Amino acid sequence: MTILVTGGAGFIGSNFLHHLIKCTTEEIICIDNLTYAADWHNIPDPVKLYTTDIADKHSCEFVFKKYKPSTVFHFAAESHVDNSIEDCSPFIHANISGTVNLLNLALKYEVGKFIHISTDEVYGSIEEGYFTENSNYSPRNPYSASKAASDHFVMAYHNTYGLSTIITNCSNNYGPRQYQEKMIPKAITNLLSGKKVPVYGDGQQIRDWLYVQDHCEALIEVWLKGKEGQKYNIGGNCEMKNIDLVRSILNHMNMGDDMIEYVNDRPGHDRRYSTDISKIKNQLGWSPRVSFEDGLDKTIEWYKKLILK
Repeated sequence: MTILVTGGAGFIGSNFLHHLIKCTTEEIICIDNLTYAADWHNIPDPVKLYTTDIADKHSCEFVFKKYKPSTVFHFAAESHVDNSIEDCSPFIHANISGTVNLLNLALKYEVGKFIHISTDEVYGSIEEGYFTENSNYSPRNPYSASKAASDHFVMAYHNTYGLSTIITNCSNNYGPRQYQEKMIPKAITNLLSGKKVPVYGDGQQIRDWLYVQDHCEALIEVWLKGKEGQKYNIGGNCEMKNIDLVRSILNHMNMGDDMIEYVNDRPGHDRRYSTDISKIKNQLGWSPRVSFEDGLDKTIEWYKKLILK
C-alpha cells in the first residue's frame, strides 16, 4: 500500500509528512514542484520525492502508474493572496488544472481515498456567526476563487464518477516551516532582522488561527474515520484581530508598538473568517490541543534557530 502526498515540501504538507511517518508503515511518495515557497529539505526520510508539476499529465501518470496509491493527500497549491491579486495565472494552473489532473489519475488508477486540503477562505467574509460545512461559497479574491473551483471539481468527481473523496477546509495555519511571506513568519523574521512589521489597513481583520500540528492530527482522523463525499472544517478556536496578533508576537519577543508599520490595505481584504468545527469534533472526536501561546512560542523558537544560526 502506498500513500501519495502532493505539496509535501511546502508548509502544511511537510509538517504532515513528519507526522504521517509516525502513524503508518505504508510507503509514502511525495510530488512537489519545488516552487519558491517549498524546500526539499523539509521532506523527511524515507519519503520519496518526485519533482514535478501536478498539472503535468505525463509526469504525474508515471507516479500513479508505478505506485498505484491507495490514498492521496492533496496539499499542493499556490496560496498567497497578494500574489494571486498580482497575477492569478499560476493559481488557475496549479489549483484548478493541477487538481483536475490528479482527480483524473485517481479515477484511472482506482485510488481508494482522495483527501483534498482546502481553505476556509472559499466561504468569503462573515460579520457574525460561523462558517459551517453547509455555508455557501463566496470567494472574494483570485486565490480563494481558485480553491473554491478546486473544491467543486473534487465534489463533482465524487458525485459524477463515484470517486471516494473528502474535502477539508482549514483556517489560518501557523507553525514551523512556513514560508516567510505569510503573516506570522513575516512578523517574526522581520523583528529578528530589526525591521518593522507591516499591518494592512487598520489591523482589525479577524482570523482564526490553527497550529499546524493540530491540523496534521485532524487530517489523520479524517483519513481513518472520515466519510467519503463529506466536508470537514478544521479550525483552531482562536479568533484574533490582526493587530492583536502582531502585538502578541511583539510581546513574546519583548518589543513594543514602535515596531508596527501600518500599510495600505489589500484590495478586497476579507474582514472576518470564523470556522465552526462542531462536525469534526462530534463525528471524529478531534479538537485542537495546542494553545495559541504555546504554538506561538514554538514557532518563534523555530524561526530564531533558522535566522540566527
